[in-house]
Amino acid sequence: MTDDLLEVRGLRTVFDTRAGQVPAVDGVDVTVRRGECLGVVGESGSGKSVTFASVMGLIRQPGRIDAGEIRFDGRDLRGLSPSQMRAVRGKDIAMTMQDALTALNPALTVGEQIAEVLEAHDETLPPRGGARRTAIRDRSEEMLQLVGIPSAASRLRQYPHEFSGGMRQRIMIAIALACRPQLLIADEPTTALDVTIQAQVLELITDIRARLGMSVVLITHDLGVVAEHCERVMVMYAGQVVETGPTAEVVANPRHPYTKGLLASIPRPALRGQPIQPIMGQVPDLIGMPAQCRFHSRCPMAIDACLKPIPMRPAGLGRQARCIRLEEM
Repeated sequence: MTDDLLEVRGLRTVFDTRAGQVPAVDGVDVTVRRGECLGVVGESGSGKSVTFASVMGLIRQPGRIDAGEIRFDGRDLRGLSPSQMRAVRGKDIAMTMQDALTALNPALTVGEQIAEVLEAHDETLPPRGGARRTAIRDRSEEMLQLVGIPSAASRLRQYPHEFSGGMRQRIMIAIALACRPQLLIADEPTTALDVTIQAQVLELITDIRARLGMSVVLITHDLGVVAEHCERVMVMYAGQVVETGPTAEVVANPRHPYTKGLLASIPRPALRGQPIQPIMGQVPDLIGMPAQCRFHSRCPMAIDACLKPIPMRPAGLGRQARCIRLEEM
């Protein structure tokens, strides 16, 4: 057994549109180690969610995985049948979606939605009858208690709209963790929550990760969140990974202009009264995008040599960056 739980190599996921083919994920490599928290950062449209929807086998037409290898705990996920992949989803790998209100089924109680996961994946349940129903109810109540929802027994009978935004996010996490997965993919788990509730949800994920010994992928656009909760970070831009490495080192000394721009755009108390430095320009149109640095049109360090394919390059111990001028950063 290796230290690497998830290994993705050369992943390319495309979407066919009337205007042309969109390579939403183009040549992405990802490694998630056992027990670690990997932060995945980038602005909207960078390919973060599509990368891990591909891992989960959730890409549907007009999208498809065009190339690449996805291995989880030594298994080739791309070689699995749809029924085999359904057995992996929810049991071994779980994912929480961005908006809990739309992700949860409004017509089913919270208890019924947790029970669905247990029925599909928990092989330790009694085979049938009252003993099985009791076991499912007890496990469902245990999961709500695990994520810090009070009066769990009575709240199992409530519907998603009867909970606050923060509580719904906790319910999403409870459903995801019902079968004790090895890997939790948390896709923007603090979207639309106020700052206090955001902190509570993130602390909850960190605490449960330590208690269950699972790996976590935290997808976010907030480098501050990653700096506080993740050992390693992967920065994505326009469908590609542009920098990766230990979080503390990447934050302290970014080696790609895009990462540097993200950090410069974060408000800081020490810079009170000074204007925030935005990244100028727009994300490029990926349809017919030439083989060049995708950050070229927005980069203050761009030169003619950037108008060609730029591979990931070593940028220090355990670090890589997709920039030909990283030594100058």
